[in-house]
Amino acid sequence: MAPTLLYGLIVGLSLGLTGGGGSIFAVPLLVYGLGLDFRRAVAVSLAVVGLTALYGAILQGRRGHVLWGAGAVLGVGGVLAAPLGAWIGAWLPPRVSLLLFAALMILIGVMMLLRKDTVGEVPLSWISCERRPDGRPRFTLPCAGKLLGAGAATGVLSGIFGVGGGFLVVPALLVVTCVGMERALATSLVGIFLISASGFAANAANFAAGDWNLAGLFLIGSALGMTGGAQLKKTIPARGLRIIFACAVIGTAFYVILRSA
Repeated sequence: MAPTLLYGLIVGLSLGLTGGGGSIFAVPLLVYGLGLDFRRAVAVSLAVVGLTALYGAILQGRRGHVLWGAGAVLGVGGVLAAPLGAWIGAWLPPRVSLLLFAALMILIGVMMLLRKDTVGEVPLSWISCERRPDGRPRFTLPCAGKLLGAGAATGVLSGIFGVGGGFLVVPALLVVTCVGMERALATSLVGIFLISASGFAANAANFAAGDWNLAGLFLIGSALGMTGGAQLKKTIPARGLRIIFACAVIGTAFYVILRSA
């Protein structure tokens, strides 16, 4: 019981602090810490991370940090594409899935470390939405299409690897909406919830009857961690959040590689 609550606390704390960190921690903790096989861990991870993200989005939405429209559109793209990812993932051996997962995490982490801190920077203008004077994205039809496409790519990968997609949603929001790190982290929780819900539906067959108690304890710990992470995030500057996010992703990737080897 205690390890399950502790692991849930780690996931929730990371999810509240970095947006995507909780998603990538959940599967390794469930596989290596609690002994679940990979596909069962995927199902439990999606259920817990999705519900924790919904709680976190409501929590941070009260502070005005969440772009609900952008998060919802990106999430819908993920919902539509997640079943395809789950189908692909079912054909991949678990060890191959874990190693591909780790390689993708390293790529994302390095990209985040190399990214500049300038809010509103538009490194890929053809992908990015137009911005309003207040720095928020101008929600036009082309902007919605870009968010939908980014969400679809995230959804496929989410279905394959069993994560809520936050470590992909955050970079996508930074590029497409050009908002600051704190707002991207908060908005990502909306997309994570929707993508996780779709991914769980596609992987529900792997959720065993005895997993409900495990998922419940994991969720309690995760909700407590989310509350603490959301509070702690207010004391850390954007650059610090970006570095924490990147290091969490890369560190988890190397742990997965070492355990798989």
